Amino acid sequence: MTQKIIFVYNADSGLFNTVSDIAHKIFSPSTYECQLCAITHSAFSMREEWKMFLQSIHHQMEFLHRDEWQKQHPDQADELPAVYYGNDTLSLLISRREINQCKTIDELKQLIKERLPA
Repeated sequence: MTQKIIFVYNADSGLFNTVSDIAHKIFSPSTYECQLCAITHSAFSMREEWKMFLQSIHHQMEFLHRDEWQKQHPDQADELPAVYYGNDTLSLLISRREINQCKTIDELKQLIKERLPA
């Protein structure tokens, strides 16, 4: 079974939260709490460079918001955003601290390439 990559954003799902996030990214980007989203998405959609990268790594992927993650994995206490790898047993692939150190898509892509098992 192919292992999957799970990207977990430090933002909640739902229309109100999405609108709030868009406004926050536009009006106060330096205080936005999800560096994973800030790097990979514009105010309105996923960046094309990120889409192309995701297609190139040939893994199943799942994208979850904080509230969705907490419902599915209440036992996981890592700080968000984070990236996990696995199926039944998940391993932390990239921590919040490491994501927050990334300032560009290229830095995040490199980190993912280095961490993914061969």
